[in-house]
Amino acid sequence: MSTTALILVLSSAALHAAWNALVAGARDTYTTTAVALAAGVLVFAVPAAISWDVDAAAWPYIAASAALELTYFALLAAVYGRADYTFAYPVARGTAPVLVLAVSVAFLGAPVGLLAALGVLAVTAGVMLVRGIGPSSADAAALLLALGVGACIAGYTLVDDHGVRHAEPIPYFEAVLVLSALPYIAAVALARGGAALRAAADRRAIPAGAAMVAAYLLVLAALERAEAAPVAALRETSVVMAAAGAAIAGRERVPASRVAGAALVMAGVAAVALG
Repeated sequence: MSTTALILVLSSAALHAAWNALVAGARDTYTTTAVALAAGVLVFAVPAAISWDVDAAAWPYIAASAALELTYFALLAAVYGRADYTFAYPVARGTAPVLVLAVSVAFLGAPVGLLAALGVLAVTAGVMLVRGIGPSSADAAALLLALGVGACIAGYTLVDDHGVRHAEPIPYFEAVLVLSALPYIAAVALARGGAALRAAADRRAIPAGAAMVAAYLLVLAALERAEAAPVAALRETSVVMAAAGAAIAGRERVPASRVAGAALVMAGVAAVALG
């Protein structure tokens, strides 16, 4: 993986941890997610129009990615409504790279070397150590929802890895976001009402929307320069960033297992970069 791709993915990870923390801390995760989606669409509408370059071959990928993104946002809001951010986020993020690697090797014939593969597994194991998963962490439904989020992440990562080859990153993701945001916002408006949506348009939802789009645009740019499996793995460093942020802010005690997990993730990052 090139230095440029590495920087792009790590920057995306930081933004991803930030917007998830904003959504997870909201009183109503559904309306906050809906407003964040609307904000993301609006923020990048003009840049997408100016740089519009989407081949006809991109649209099947855009449609598939939008369906996966719609499911992802619905499951994400649901799991954050049931479980703590520090439980849901590591589970969802930690399962995605393993799935991406498995599909890439088994069905797509991606050239993933031994060192990169070991790096993927090291990152995933480190993510799980950063926040241990125990029977008291969340109920079974929350665990299943978090695993579903991880499956969606793996799915749209693989789809976008091919789709972005037929379009510029900004208009590509804007098209995906519009197709997933419209039905989600409509469903939340019907369920919660317009007043709830207006109340959610605050200092939490709007920055979350801008960070959400910026984070994934950085990933799309990285996918143009690297294979999907290492990109997906390096994105998992967002879990370590989230844990470090909480520790620095004094919000959580940092146990030895979390320190070990952070070290393992960093070792995995190095292995993926060198591989």
